[in-house]
Formats: sequence, C-alpha cells, structure tokens
Amino acid sequence: MSSRHAIVPRGLNATRSPLSQGRFGRMFRKLSPATFGANDAANVANLSALADKMVGKFDAPKDGPDAEESGIPSLYTYFGQFIDHDITFDPVSSLTRQQDPDGLVDFRTPSFDMDNVYGRGPNDQPYMYDGNKFRLGEKVSGTGVADTSDLPRFKGRALIGDPRNDENSIVSQFQALMLRFHNRMVDDNDSLSFEDVQQRVRFHYQYVVLNDFLPRIVHASVLDELKTAGRYDRSKLAHYHWKTYPFMPVEFSVAAYRLGHSMIRPGYRLNDADNMLLQIFPDPNNPDKNALTGFRAMGPGRAIDWGRFIDLDTRAYGVEDDDTNPDNKRRLQFAYRIDTSLVDPLRKLPPEVASNPASLALRNLERGWRLGLPSGQAVARAMNLTPLTDDQIIIGKAVDEPGPDDPQAPIASIANGVFAGNCPLWAYILAEARQFQTAVAIPATGAPAGGINTPQLGPVGGRIVAEVFLGMLFGDNSSVLSQDPQWTPVTGPGFALKDLVAYALGQGDPLH
Repeated sequence: MSSRHAIVPRGLNATRSPLSQGRFGRMFRKLSPATFGANDAANVANLSALADKMVGKFDAPKDGPDAEESGIPSLYTYFGQFIDHDITFDPVSSLTRQQDPDGLVDFRTPSFDMDNVYGRGPNDQPYMYDGNKFRLGEKVSGTGVADTSDLPRFKGRALIGDPRNDENSIVSQFQALMLRFHNRMVDDNDSLSFEDVQQRVRFHYQYVVLNDFLPRIVHASVLDELKTAGRYDRSKLAHYHWKTYPFMPVEFSVAAYRLGHSMIRPGYRLNDADNMLLQIFPDPNNPDKNALTGFRAMGPGRAIDWGRFIDLDTRAYGVEDDDTNPDNKRRLQFAYRIDTSLVDPLRKLPPEVASNPASLALRNLERGWRLGLPSGQAVARAMNLTPLTDDQIIIGKAVDEPGPDDPQAPIASIANGVFAGNCPLWAYILAEARQFQTAVAIPATGAPAGGINTPQLGPVGGRIVAEVFLGMLFGDNSSVLSQDPQWTPVTGPGFALKDLVAYALGQGDPLH
C-alpha cells in the first residue's frame, strides 16, 4: 500500500469551526496563475504601483451630492458586507507566502443561512437569546432619530453570531436591525416555533438578496442569461459546479465580491447632529476625532437615521457644493460607483485593522496573486467572452466628467506595461463595470431627471457573483430556491431591503 494513504489531504488538518461545511476552491481550475514580475519582489512592486493608482486623493466626508455617487443607496454597501460575513470567513490565509485555495477552510457555511446572526442557535449559545427572541443591548439615541438598541455586549464585546458584524458603526447597527427583524417576526407569529420563525426570516433575507441586492450590483443582461421564463434556472450555471456541497471559489471571494470596497464613501452622516458626519477611520492627524470604527459599545448620539442610507421616505436630493443648503444634511446618501478607484482612507488602514500592507487595494491585489488567480483576460476567454482591450481597462474614478483631480490611467501605462493583456482579476472586474452602466432613477425630489449613471458588474464579474449566489441557494436544501422557488413575501413581490429595514423598525404590515 502506498505511503501516500497516510498523508492528510490538503486542508483537512486545518482547525475547523463547527459552523463550517465547505472549503475554498477554484471555478477555473485549468487556468494558469497570473504573474506580474520575475520574482516575488518584482510582483509586489508592480502590484504596489497599480494599487497606488487605484486610490484617489484625500476627500473629506461632506453633505450633498457628489460626482462619485452611483444610483445605489449607501446601505447596499453594508448589506453586501453583511452578506459577505454570512457566507465566507478566512482567518488563516497569509499575504506573505503563496497559498493553495484547496487547503483553505471557509469558517462560515457557504450558504445564506444567516449564521452570522443566529450563531449556533439558542441551545448552544443561550447568552444571545431570551426565549425565542434575541437579547438587545443598551439604548442608543441620536438627534432626530427614535431611540434604538446597541448590540448586546459583555465588557464591550458584542455577543453576536459573527464578531465582524461589529467592525464599524453601520454594519453593527444593521446587525441590531436584523435582531429586531427576527424579534418582530416572533411577535407577529407567536404560535410558531423558533425554527419556523428562523426559516421565515431567512426566506425574506434570501428574497432580498436575489430580487433586490443582486439586480442592484449586476447588470440585467448578465442576470437574464441565468433565467428561464423569468426565473433563475440551475441548469444555466455554466461555471460554478460542486460535487456534494457548494464551496467558496477564490475567484468570487478574492476578486469579484470585493466590488464593495470601491463603493465605500470617505464618511457618512448618521443623523441630524452637527458632529455626526463621520469619517470611516480616525484621522491619523487627529486620532481623538470621532470615526465609524467599531468593536466597542455604540457611542452616545450615534443612532442611525436609516432614511439617510435607504429610501424609507422621499427626501430632497440636495445641491452639490452648497454648504448652506439644509437639504444636503438630511439627504439620502448614495454608494460610490463600482470602479477602479478606492477612497483615500483605504490607502492606509489603521494598524488595528490591517498592516503590512496597510493599503486595502494592495492587500486585495496581493492576495489574488498569492492565491494564484488567473488574469481577468484569461477568465473572460474561459467564459467564451471577448476580453476587454487594454484601452478599456481604465484605472481611476468612473465619473461622468473627469477633472484634474480624477486621473485616468490605462492599465498598460502602469509599471512599464507589465499589466498589458494581463490585468489582475479584481481590477479587471472593476474596470469591466465601467463598460456596463445603467441610468438609475433616484428616489429623491430634485434629482436629475435622467437618473444617475451607475456602473454594474458585467459578464465576467457579474456572472461569477450571480452564479455563486445562485449555486449556494440551489445547493442548500433549506433555501427559498430549493424549498419554494415561487415564494414571495405576503406584502408582494416588490419586497426589498427598504421594506426589511422598515419592518425591523416597527413599520408596515405584519409578515408571516
């Protein structure tokens, strides 16, 4: 008998979470890894040059319309982060050595089961629950906002299914909303068991993912190719296949689904208070100034007015660069466009968030290289698509009228042409979105009549994201697509993220 039978297969000797079912893997196993230099040092240097071009100049948070805004309300950025924390968690891969995705464990179930909310359930984590309901934390106030609740905490640490959902003030308060959504579902269905309520909550969440979030970020032409007679069709999944359980493809987790990093604004206004227009990270020159960083009890006055993040009501659009306009302070804030530009605070993450490297763009690019991702052009050809030309891969802000502070660099002009015909997959997917823009109507009075040009994921990035989302749902026997693919909420097929938020806030009709 061969001695190889005694060798533990790659990945099986990794520490496993009791929540884990799946592993990381590849969608395009036959493609060669993309390289960007003759050795490790050259690869990192060239990726650093690209990363530097992918971060904009410093732009302080401000009230009012902004040329970088898309037509997507800003809560979708953080709903996307919430989804990410539901389906993927890789705490062990390294940026200092080459990695084999087949040896990485996904410390999250690769399914939309909300284990980031429910954890291991009330029997195994009773400190999170009060009967069939979730425990809530201390009251949090905010100017012009009804009091809300912080997450339940012990010595400042959030007692929740995934601690990452406390990493900033926005996702933390959204996590608290999801606890309240569940609790109201219990109140509206007091004869149901915990498991039945949990299933209804999951169905509503999955419905929003499929019918609201996905169409916001993926171009309609891509989604239409995955449907038969208007419904998603498992037989249309051409690139994402699994044997027993769905796995987490690195093309998704390390490239395509990192689209949200480009949607982040430099800061957000939480409510009416003058001091609640906050940067995403503390100013290194003024570290005592308020910021949105989390992993701590919610500070006084920080309750979010959710109408600033999602269209719960109709507000004035505001006027750009007019500090005297009162509408600017109360307006709905929109996510930045999906493009090859990240805001300046992401150039140097705080040391408690990440370091070596501190640049988020470089971390993404280097992780993709370390994990052996193919180039964007190689993936496009593998999908029987014509790749973007180098002239179409523009690094910079996808604003309608670029100005002097909005440099536009063709990919082949960076690092002495090393990226010509050889663009890192993450950058390629973001650049592709510029070619697939949709004019989105803005739910605000005084908004541009023709809508706002909004880049969306195209046939490479959008197809990867959509197939993985659909595959995980089709591969989960308890999901809405497996249990009842024609299910809709009792309020009708238009149920969206804004309705989920409104229900959690106690508004609207009961859900069953």
